Amino acid sequence: MAASEEHDSPAPTPQPAVEEEETKTFKDLGVTDVLCEACDQLGWKKPTKIQIEAIPLALQGRDIIGLAETGSGKTGAFALPILNALLDTPQRLFALVLTPTRELAFQISEQFEALGSSIGVQSAVIVGGIDSMSQSLALAKKPHIVIATPGRLIDHLENTKGFNLRALKYLVMDEADRILNMDFETEVDKILKVIPRDRKTFLFSATMTKKVQKLQRAALKNPVKCAVSSKYQTVEKLQQYYLFIPSKFKDTYLVYILNELAGNSFMIFCSTCNNTQRTALLLRNLGFTAIPLHGQMSQTKRLGSLNKFKAKARSILLATDVASRGLDIPHVDVVVNFDIPTHSKDYIHRVGRTARAGRSGKSITFVTQYDVELFQRIEHLIGKKLPVFPTQDEEVMMLTERVTEAQRFARMELREHGEKKKRSREDTGDNDDTEGAIGVRNKVAGGKMKKRRGR
Repeated sequence: MAASEEHDSPAPTPQPAVEEEETKTFKDLGVTDVLCEACDQLGWKKPTKIQIEAIPLALQGRDIIGLAETGSGKTGAFALPILNALLDTPQRLFALVLTPTRELAFQISEQFEALGSSIGVQSAVIVGGIDSMSQSLALAKKPHIVIATPGRLIDHLENTKGFNLRALKYLVMDEADRILNMDFETEVDKILKVIPRDRKTFLFSATMTKKVQKLQRAALKNPVKCAVSSKYQTVEKLQQYYLFIPSKFKDTYLVYILNELAGNSFMIFCSTCNNTQRTALLLRNLGFTAIPLHGQMSQTKRLGSLNKFKAKARSILLATDVASRGLDIPHVDVVVNFDIPTHSKDYIHRVGRTARAGRSGKSITFVTQYDVELFQRIEHLIGKKLPVFPTQDEEVMMLTERVTEAQRFARMELREHGEKKKRSREDTGDNDDTEGAIGVRNKVAGGKMKKRRGR
């Protein structure tokens, strides 16, 4: 990070763990009554561990490094102290929250507005993929909270007349490890140079990497470290399995699992945008209500996919790692790692989409002949050997013919869609890419696939 931003601060003070029984309500943590009521209306009955540790210190005006596993209530841990301070000293452009992905930015904005609805809090989401002019108009109204991805924020700081953050009181970097992994280091440097040094800074991260430590030295003054979980772990109520299968039969095994666990909602993680789209088309051809979410879709379509899945209008969401961090979708029953993650830590974030807030869930990781070493790394990281997910191989093989036919139609649709995109770059429909795609899927023998028991 920029040397000019360095503070000669000692290592962060580790905080002793606070027993959850000692403080049972948000009021006990020092949160003002009106915000306690908002928490109650959101169904936040009692604070999470990271909130118990971070909120009292944040209310005392300390800089904070929050290390906590995914799904631990981090947004509340920084949003409540900021809104509390905003009530004491009302001011426009009061806080900036930096996030790595657009979807996470919208989710944080929703939580700020839900918590601050009774006190008239206004927020603006500043991310790529959306018209710059409408964002400039939103910034001209001087919202209280700006939630942004670093690249688009820099665009506005450099090009939007009259917009600056010189009066900013709070800076939050959420999922800081991922912001830096996505090579936003230069942008973060620039942002640190144009915001006041006299501010409060909260840095939240799932992991403490060397880059995050460097960022901590550059951006925080005498921070307090609140670590809820120091080792990588997955939630106790998550049942984790693996399947060792030949690479060429991955699609067939996926269809088998979707049939076996029918009635559940699924998040299926693929490694590339193209494979996400292909697999979504394949499943739709077989009658499954599958919907894709990846970086090559327009922002409108990405949000559309997410909202349809959240509203349970679709039971299967196929995604790249754009959806593995931070997104809170309460009803995910099963996570399938269709393509094994290259980075072991991404496994933790992916499977963290299920078994949230005390619920149970399943995860199944596909391991082909090319993935053995990556899988061993994952087992080493989480400190446990995973059991095999039970399958009936004869039943799987009975699906081969139908799946092969669906693969052929999916390839045709992908090719036609690519040609259509070349002919016209304009976005004409509000449906997601697969729903707007060509109707050849109807040629695949009708309806949702029934299980073939072969008994």
